[in-house]
Amino acid sequence: MGFFSKDIQTMDDLFVHTLRDIYYAEKRILKALPEMIEKASDPTLKAGFRQHLQETEQHVLRVEEVFRMHGAEAKTVTCPAIDGIISETEEISGEIADTEVLDAALAAAAQAVEHYEITRYGTLIAWARQLGRTDCAGVLQRNLDEEKATDAKLTKLAESKLNMRAAS
Repeated sequence: MGFFSKDIQTMDDLFVHTLRDIYYAEKRILKALPEMIEKASDPTLKAGFRQHLQETEQHVLRVEEVFRMHGAEAKTVTCPAIDGIISETEEISGEIADTEVLDAALAAAAQAVEHYEITRYGTLIAWARQLGRTDCAGVLQRNLDEEKATDAKLTKLAESKLNMRAAS
């Protein structure tokens, strides 16, 4: 089903489709994070990725909870955006030999993922509220809050040391 598919006729259809999109993205991120943990050399970055792996596991469970609450089947739709971000990360990180430059690149790639998730969760929360599903919005808000916190941590880490090390 494409984004402008005949199957999307209502705001509810759009909400469920986008929920399936973020479900796919979260599952794809779960598969990508262990490799990012392995490639990272900075201990703080590595620890942050480990923490976010645990959070992402919870994000998947919360999205599944929203599917149940909303009475929709928990299934994915392919998300070319997250596939592209992760593919680009794999390609770039495979080309960088300098570990400090690699850490900066990994942090930037992780932020690209976070920004995608932030936009998706923000939209889903707005739509859930519009549909009268404040219960669903509340569950999704927990994921959004964690994504924003991860983004803030990555910014602080990159600006406080990773980018400086990579530049020197």
